[in-house]
Amino acid sequence: MLNRKPFMLSKIKLRGGCYCRLFSSQTGVGDIEVPFSNGTLLRLSTGRYARFADGACVATLGNTSVLSTVVSKAKQSSGSFLPLVVDYRQKAAAAGRIPTNFLRRELGPSEREILTSRLVDRSVRPLFPQDYSYDTQLACNTLAVDGINTPETVAINAASAALALSDVPWNGPIGAVRLGQIDNEIIVNPTGRDLDNSSLNLVVAATTNNLVVMLEGFANDILQQDLLKAIKLGTKEAQHVVRAIEKLQKTHGKKKREYEKSPELDPNIVDSIKTLSTMKLREILSDSSHDKVSRDMAISELRQTVLNQLRDTQVDVGILQDGFNAHLRQTFRDVIFETDTRCDGRGLDDLRKINCEVSLYEPLHGSAVFQRGQTQVLCTVAFDSPDSALRLDPLSALTGGEREKSFFLHYEFPSYATGEVGGRSGPARREAGHGALAERGLAPLVPRQPYTVRLTAEVLESNGSSSMASVCGGSLALLDAGVPLRAMAAGVAVGLVSRYHDGHMHDYRILTDLLGIEDYMGDMDFKVAGTKKGVTALQADVKVPGLPLKVLMESVQKACDAKSRILDIMNKCIDKPRQDKKENMPVTEELQVEMHQRSKLLGPGGINLKRLYIETGVQVSAVDEARFSVFAPSRAALEEARSRIAAWLSAGRAPDLEFGAVYRARVLELRDCGVMVALHPDMAPALLHNSQLDHRKIQHPSALGLEVGSELQVKYFGRDPVSGQMRLSRKALISPPPALPRNLHRS
Repeated sequence: MLNRKPFMLSKIKLRGGCYCRLFSSQTGVGDIEVPFSNGTLLRLSTGRYARFADGACVATLGNTSVLSTVVSKAKQSSGSFLPLVVDYRQKAAAAGRIPTNFLRRELGPSEREILTSRLVDRSVRPLFPQDYSYDTQLACNTLAVDGINTPETVAINAASAALALSDVPWNGPIGAVRLGQIDNEIIVNPTGRDLDNSSLNLVVAATTNNLVVMLEGFANDILQQDLLKAIKLGTKEAQHVVRAIEKLQKTHGKKKREYEKSPELDPNIVDSIKTLSTMKLREILSDSSHDKVSRDMAISELRQTVLNQLRDTQVDVGILQDGFNAHLRQTFRDVIFETDTRCDGRGLDDLRKINCEVSLYEPLHGSAVFQRGQTQVLCTVAFDSPDSALRLDPLSALTGGEREKSFFLHYEFPSYATGEVGGRSGPARREAGHGALAERGLAPLVPRQPYTVRLTAEVLESNGSSSMASVCGGSLALLDAGVPLRAMAAGVAVGLVSRYHDGHMHDYRILTDLLGIEDYMGDMDFKVAGTKKGVTALQADVKVPGLPLKVLMESVQKACDAKSRILDIMNKCIDKPRQDKKENMPVTEELQVEMHQRSKLLGPGGINLKRLYIETGVQVSAVDEARFSVFAPSRAALEEARSRIAAWLSAGRAPDLEFGAVYRARVLELRDCGVMVALHPDMAPALLHNSQLDHRKIQHPSALGLEVGSELQVKYFGRDPVSGQMRLSRKALISPPPALPRNLHRS
């Protein structure tokens, strides 16, 4: 329920009537401005909209505004995790547009909306209490988009303020800023035009004490030192937002609600779990002969054994299982801290065994398989015409600054990659996010091509870091297809296990080339892609309430070192673009056509080019009035298209007819309404109507002795302005019969 507020009703007497105005003494409305170092202002406002929500805030940067609301159920969910849903929606009305679909309304989420939802989710999730398991929804709706300031960081800051102002337990706030780099200068909150000229597009989310909770960005092979400089500046600028939200929270925030926590296990049962499982767990986690499947099976068998032995304790099986999993996680981390050795026998900085192979199947334009440990990705490259470019919806193009993509990557993660059963549905949010990250890691290195390039990355086996394996495999496949990359790219994931004391991290270990179990049991999944020179893409998922900058800087260094070692291995497989072209490689060329011959090339209604595409697969697109671009899927198809086009252009041209001139026509067909005649072999037959055959009324052309093949003279009177058919007349060339005298006198 809304708080009841006193109102005042004032009346102002005007000529001809009374004007009433309602004034509110509401005090729940709050505004604050956040100044950044470059002079830009972020405005945060609460208390005006969505007051039934647990928390709501409108964030405005320039003329771009986003409303974020949070609602959390009062009843605890059955799971032991946080069921958080983030839904970001771009409203067409916010940009003064109407959706272009059939229903003219917003339908399912676009890829950009999914990526922004994931961005907000990964920023706020680490700061929820670990024992908070209540259904929570964050909804971020764009209210206004000016096409200058991008809405992603605005949405993160609005979500942060909404959570801080609400009664939902959350250990925020956080602040988010976007950073660019132009002429070696770091730009804070760059505009869309700035990003077009920027070599960096980085989003940094941080909380108090300069702790980083989320990183995501891509760059044009930026140097490591420039990236670290941008991260430090972004963390510093985010503190302005954090302090402003804290001020707003003190004056307008709600008291955090008390919530029911899951019952804790009896200490005696916890000791029993440790006694029954510790030695065996350490043995399993120290046995490097285990692979993913055998290790998981051994742990599952041990878990079941422990649960069976504790069945008489009358404790719920789910609670016992949570207790075992918590002990497993702690034991896993303790083994790493004590031995500096991981569960597969590697050291902290060691890479898994890597195998690469290219040119797998002859019909493919380019192919490669990249195997790193038990992560295997098959990448294929397909070339197609420029018309096959991926065109974005108008609103995504407005907010993202990109209208179409001639290079794009599709990431697929089928269920069999983890030995599970599942249906073949469309890409989920996770697949969209991993595919976008891999695409950003390669896109700056792919030069502009005369055709569209589609790279598919299908994960065949997964045991950690499949998105970075897609970058490695994609780089190999592009080189196998003959694409002249500016440099080879590789990617690696870096993890973390840490120990806390009095709320501060006092010890940690950084894990290079992350395993699946290390991702699940650890505190960070930091993915970095790039060349030997620099970085092209990065993404940091943090599971602790913020990372110190020291740990983050060290992680970047470890990732760059590992990336260079991976590139050395990849170079042994293929180190330059394929020079010998395959027979099925597409071919493009430019065709010059004179203005008066365009109609011959196109045919009536463009039928020639449509038939050419259907029968040969060759696409012909107009570049300007005299030039056409020809795309052929193979050299043989191009030769076939050349012969057909040459035949069309060399065909005889029908003569131009003169208005009022007399021409000889040949009868092709007799009809009830007239005769079909041909004036020239290259001209379409025309109808000579019965009314134009003779001055007398004719029921059928045979009455005049006309037959198929007979010739007659006709007069040309132009074309009908509606149908375009020729207007011909034989009657105009025949003298009318003499008039007969009529007797007007009656007999």
